[in-house]
Amino acid sequence: MTDTPDSDTPSSEPLGPTRSGFVALIGAPNAGKSTLMNQLVGAKVSIVSHKVQTTRAIVRGIAIHDRTQIVFIDTPGIFTPKRRLDRAMVTSAWGGAKDGDLVLVLIDAERGVKGDAEALLDSLAEVRHNKVLVLNKIDQVKREKLLELTAACHAKAEFSETFMISALNGSGCKDLMDYLARTLPEGPWYYPEDQISDLPMRQLAAEITREKLYLRLHQELPYASHVETERWEEKKDGSVRIEQVIYVERDSQKKIVLGHKGETIKAIGQAARKEIAEILDQKVHLFLFVKVRSNWGDDPERFREIGLEFPH
Repeated sequence: MTDTPDSDTPSSEPLGPTRSGFVALIGAPNAGKSTLMNQLVGAKVSIVSHKVQTTRAIVRGIAIHDRTQIVFIDTPGIFTPKRRLDRAMVTSAWGGAKDGDLVLVLIDAERGVKGDAEALLDSLAEVRHNKVLVLNKIDQVKREKLLELTAACHAKAEFSETFMISALNGSGCKDLMDYLARTLPEGPWYYPEDQISDLPMRQLAAEITREKLYLRLHQELPYASHVETERWEEKKDGSVRIEQVIYVERDSQKKIVLGHKGETIKAIGQAARKEIAEILDQKVHLFLFVKVRSNWGDDPERFREIGLEFPH
């Protein structure tokens, strides 16, 4: 049980020794990393979509469990890169893995060890940190298959622990948090108690709109689309006016985003505005614009804006 600080004690940390550390989440695309981080943090800090490779840059989500502040690093999915953006994302993911005190290796139990997941496991020897195997979506798989999958993963890489969870419904997540809370090193907390992400609100708002864009158009729209928050104005009545631009690579994509008589972009805007308002806890006026920016995937400035290094 956490001690209750007296009136003269700052409330940013509990009394007594505290722990803190960085935990990297790595896995193949769509293994459930963003869903798991949102589950463990207890709030929306990373976008979730049907579309693979939606997490591009490294996003940090912050959770407090017992006396431990756990900073999760949600990395882009690790896969075989084909384009410059792909290469930047994979480089970012491996960099995130090497920055953590602990590395959670997330495997989709339904898919098993094949394709990108197999390549990831084969590459883990390069990561010297303590590695923990996390089998996700266990509610979709029979127990015998889970035991076989665990053995197959341990045959390919060295893991200190194995956890079986469902990121979607939270099954097994408390055991995982208990383990992280007692394993991370003693030390002061890195962030204030009420902070759940190090992502600036302008960027988080853009990420939310990008999620709604993908949820609405995940089959029609290439994932090379991009959202930027261009204006953020706090109004006297306590509301905020946000202007965002959705960038696509071709005119045909612009028409898809706009939809018939603007219906699609209106629906995207309504969904994004609702979620941004819930996070900010204030009224939001959201204005979306669509612009064509050809070959933005080859523009170094765009890479910097989303927190990736431009690969040459």
